[in-house]
Amino acid sequence: MTAEVIPAVTESGQPILILKEGTSRVRGRDAQINNITAARIVAEMVKTSLGPAGMDKMLVDTLGDVTITNDGATILKEMDVQHPAAKMMVEIAKATDSEVGDGTTSVVVVAGELLGKALELIELNVHPSIIVDGYKRALDEALTVLRSIAVKVDPLDREALMKVAMTAMGTKAVKEGRDYLAKLVVDAALQVVRKVGDRYMVDLDDIKVEKKAGGTIFDTQLIKGVVLDKEVVHAGMPRIVRKARIALLNCPLEIEKTEFDAKINIETPEQMKAFLDEEARMLKDMVDRIAGTGANVVFCQKGIDDMAQYFLAKKGILAVRRVKESDMQKLSRATGARIVTNIDDLRQEDLGSAELVEERKVGEDKWVFVEGCLNPRAVSILIRGGADKVVEEAERSIHDALCVVKDVIEYPYLVFGGGAPEAEVALRVRKWAEKLSGREQLAVLKFAEALEVIPSALAENSGLDAIDIMVELRARHEKGQIWDGVNVLGGGIGDMKALEVYEPLAVKEQVLKSAVEAATSILRIDDVIAAGKLKEEGKKEKKEEEGEEEKSKPELD
Repeated sequence: MTAEVIPAVTESGQPILILKEGTSRVRGRDAQINNITAARIVAEMVKTSLGPAGMDKMLVDTLGDVTITNDGATILKEMDVQHPAAKMMVEIAKATDSEVGDGTTSVVVVAGELLGKALELIELNVHPSIIVDGYKRALDEALTVLRSIAVKVDPLDREALMKVAMTAMGTKAVKEGRDYLAKLVVDAALQVVRKVGDRYMVDLDDIKVEKKAGGTIFDTQLIKGVVLDKEVVHAGMPRIVRKARIALLNCPLEIEKTEFDAKINIETPEQMKAFLDEEARMLKDMVDRIAGTGANVVFCQKGIDDMAQYFLAKKGILAVRRVKESDMQKLSRATGARIVTNIDDLRQEDLGSAELVEERKVGEDKWVFVEGCLNPRAVSILIRGGADKVVEEAERSIHDALCVVKDVIEYPYLVFGGGAPEAEVALRVRKWAEKLSGREQLAVLKFAEALEVIPSALAENSGLDAIDIMVELRARHEKGQIWDGVNVLGGGIGDMKALEVYEPLAVKEQVLKSAVEAATSILRIDDVIAAGKLKEEGKKEKKEEEGEEEKSKPELD
């Protein structure tokens, strides 16, 4: 890499300062090779974590906190990547995670391979613009092929959704309990699904995921209601309320302070008592109004005064304070209650209902469970596990599983995994490339080769010979066995449809689109102009000034 410092010089040797001193510039072939190499290094980092036999990464941050995972998005998020081209790889992993929730490792691996193949063409003097155009045409063809081989399913088919969730969790650390967890995930998603026109929609905000170390993965439970990591505010309140009538308040149960400064001169103890009695009466009126509606459980987003707590306890009302706004929304959807911003507006019809509201001990803490809601539109999954690291990885796995189930419900098409779709698309794109002429054909052929990195990496990560597997896989796909892929667990090649490795079409499409976008963005860069680092310059100048001051001081005998 050659860094050219910018002052430029005229023919007569006169310097022309275009950018600040200290600015470096890398251009042409050097800039392209530099960016492609950085992006490929990121892809190599996550490549070994692909598939059910993928390895985990241990990431230690600056504070010494440890994360152990094989989730592509998490690995890249936790790494402090500095190179600008490498940062683009992190961005596509994040974007894929937020869009479809799975395929984050695949998208980075495919993007890295597309760049590697592009570099081979650049070295043969193929212009990057031709490669970019070739990749975009190949992407359109690849998406057409994917859609033609995809299998349509019933969006509410529990069995298909279960298999999709189990496949997503099969690559994670919790794969031993995936049957059990997949059932919880599918139950949760089907509970909050709603029909909009002729399509089904799932809002993952309606599924609250809480985690607490302790027990085992099999102690994870689905609550048809909401779990709050809060405790009941007063010792005199009931710890369990059956047939709960729930009030949701977005206002404090306290005497509000005036907005202007005011002084009250109290001269006698009687005046003091009257003042306190009035405060207590106002709080009692608030509690009486709540009790008058028939509410026996109160969730308050703001604070609850000690005196108000006492009156609520006397009425036998269970109360929880400082509930998060997002939890209030979920409670509203789960119980059917309306969030009220002024106690004077609280009516009996604003109350929600639940079979049971109970404070339970979870590990060392006390949590409040709201269960048995009639047709709840919000549910909770409480994840348990032997250690914090296990619980965190289980949370990531459940997030991925929820996302793929959502993808299938909203876009009900499946493909079968194990690298089979990629091998089939590569074969058909290769045949399609024969119709093209010119250098664009080279780019399309390289695109097809790059897609084969997925079955190749799956074979490598499971200890199989990647070359033998790829030769055999190509031969089978030539014969029309479109669902033959890498059987990671059995070793060798198997029919992915028979092995029930289900993956959403939405994820495969997103992986290809994002990978091509990232690769083409990086390929278009032929000039990198980097400003000098301000902090270091500032420090240097300061040191120089200090040095000059030292020199200017007279020496003392």
